Amino acid sequence: MNARTKATLKSLFVPGGIVLLGVALLFQTGWITVAPPVLSFLYYSGFAAGLLLAWRFHSSRIFSALVILLLSEAAISSCATGRLPASHALEAIAILVPLNFALVSIAEERGFAWSNLAPTFLLLFVQSSAIAVFLRSEQSSSPIPHRALRHVTVAFPLSGYAWLAFTLAGTVLIVRFFIVRKPVEVALFWSLAAFFLGMRFAAGTAIAQAYFAASAFILAASIVENSYLLAYHDELTTLPSRRAFNEAMLAFAAPSAIAMVDIDHFKKFNDTYGHDTGDQVLRLVASKLAGVGGGGRAYRYGGEEFAILFPGKTTDEVRNYLEQLRAEIESSSFRMRGSDRRHMLRGPDRRAQGAQTPKRRGAGRKTSRPLGNGALSVTVSIGVASAQDGSNSDAVVRAADKALYRAKDAGRNRVELASAPRRSRAKVAGIA
Repeated sequence: MNARTKATLKSLFVPGGIVLLGVALLFQTGWITVAPPVLSFLYYSGFAAGLLLAWRFHSSRIFSALVILLLSEAAISSCATGRLPASHALEAIAILVPLNFALVSIAEERGFAWSNLAPTFLLLFVQSSAIAVFLRSEQSSSPIPHRALRHVTVAFPLSGYAWLAFTLAGTVLIVRFFIVRKPVEVALFWSLAAFFLGMRFAAGTAIAQAYFAASAFILAASIVENSYLLAYHDELTTLPSRRAFNEAMLAFAAPSAIAMVDIDHFKKFNDTYGHDTGDQVLRLVASKLAGVGGGGRAYRYGGEEFAILFPGKTTDEVRNYLEQLRAEIESSSFRMRGSDRRHMLRGPDRRAQGAQTPKRRGAGRKTSRPLGNGALSVTVSIGVASAQDGSNSDAVVRAADKALYRAKDAGRNRVELASAPRRSRAKVAGIA
């Protein structure tokens, strides 16, 4: 299991899945008894914290989801006290809440502005008004008995339509998470799961209130998770950022290897085909780097540069993994999106500035190129060093960077070792 898969699984279950599992074990099994005032405090604290964080961090989607939950809980409380016909109200809530969560998930995040929230609030107002008018016109004599704030389970049999709504919404949320890999999508999924358990097994009870509080806390935690993601991950490539790399360097210890990776001729490529295509290139290379073997973890170092950290490895031990990575990127291709193509080059490759020579060693080796039918291919150059090549992490990074420059000077699209003897490097470059 590579680092990318581990990170995905961790993002999928932490913290939402852990919070929901903890609530289920503590409350559903009766292992813990919480006084009604404490439970109410936790409930309102969860919603207050979530709404405040959503406002502060301009997250209209989380704010909308919390409002949906608040309105739903208010309607469920009315059913529990007999103020509304229970079966019809709960059935409507069980259908509308998951559908609304699915809409929140696919909606575009436009920041916290009342003009952006107005359509959502209008939709919720129409839904609430329609349900109230419809339900109050009916005469029901079997509301759910009022057992609020007691650890008693009142099962609510969900209809086929409600099951379908929860299933469709859950599928949309999970698919959205694997597409965008953002904390908000997975938080919406676990929040909806907590709401489902509260309705299915404990509607109108203290256990339901605990589940609804967990639902709110999960949404609030997603804002913190998203802030961490923005601070320590690159938004374009989803790889850990330069800040994360610098923090990882604080724990750097021998034996460890660092590889510096640079996309060949990226500036010319970007200028020729446009920045949208350049972003495609960065995402393509990043996806390959994320799956590197040997226990390596890739980082977006800056621009078209990436870094890979191999804890407990030497340059000789990681060389084959890096060569496989280089070959995999070379054999990959993609098709350009849109029509933003530029044909006038504005300057030489940044790495090549000051290093151009009339004839470059190994210049016959192919690098970034068009493949026909709109397909393009790119290559990378890699320099790698280990703790044996420097006294500290900064020295190792400099050694890897120098090896990268040598790989560029030797014709690009190759792996260069900082510890390789000069004679061996010259021989490799001569036969490449």
